[in-house]
Amino acid sequence: MTELLFLTDAYVNEFEAVVTAVSPEGVVLDKTAFYPGGGGQPNDVGWLLVGDRRWPVTRVRKASGQVVHLVPAEAELAVGTAVTGQLDWERRYQLMRTHTAMHVLCGVIWRDYGASVTGGNMEPLQGRMDFEFETMRQELVAEIETAVNREVAAAHPVQVKILPRKEAFRIPDLIRTKINLLPEGIKEVRTVELVGLDLQADGGTHVANTSEVGQIRITDYKSKGKINKRIYVELDG
Repeated sequence: MTELLFLTDAYVNEFEAVVTAVSPEGVVLDKTAFYPGGGGQPNDVGWLLVGDRRWPVTRVRKASGQVVHLVPAEAELAVGTAVTGQLDWERRYQLMRTHTAMHVLCGVIWRDYGASVTGGNMEPLQGRMDFEFETMRQELVAEIETAVNREVAAAHPVQVKILPRKEAFRIPDLIRTKINLLPEGIKEVRTVELVGLDLQADGGTHVANTSEVGQIRITDYKSKGKINKRIYVELDG
């Protein structure tokens, strides 16, 4: 199983690893800081280095407990090769800020309106999230935008824990999505807490404090069904 460095430290942007498998789909390393995508967060990109040679990592995905890194065929990496992994840190950090912004939004809406999340997606510095709202109007959107930026400025620390499943599910309202996406076979649950605002199960990467998110702008909102409303957000670069 690949050791997933990002689970406990999202700020690792360069690491040493060893190639453990090679296939036409890519290379597997014994450890990685590349996020393979999931939960609405895109996969990381970056580079693998061997000596003075550097190859782009253009796609990363999870398969059978391993993380597969897609590199050019000419890379000719072999099992046992020691490599240095480098993330495209500017892009990753933008995604960390964006993901935390989505949790701020989710936390405010859950706290103030009791609305469950029905879906979401993000790209660097922008994203959208769907909630169980029957009605949505401009005044409500402005109210939500003011509230989320107040919470960003409150500088909530962001804490990550990995808990036994039984312990995690004793936490009230741990699953904020409308459908519980955690399969029964998962024995440990990773939680992300914006201390004093939001606590939920999550596998993605986040900043260490909400103050790093910066200004959140709600740029649009749409009805996606009778009780499904979509909110679009953007962050400053």
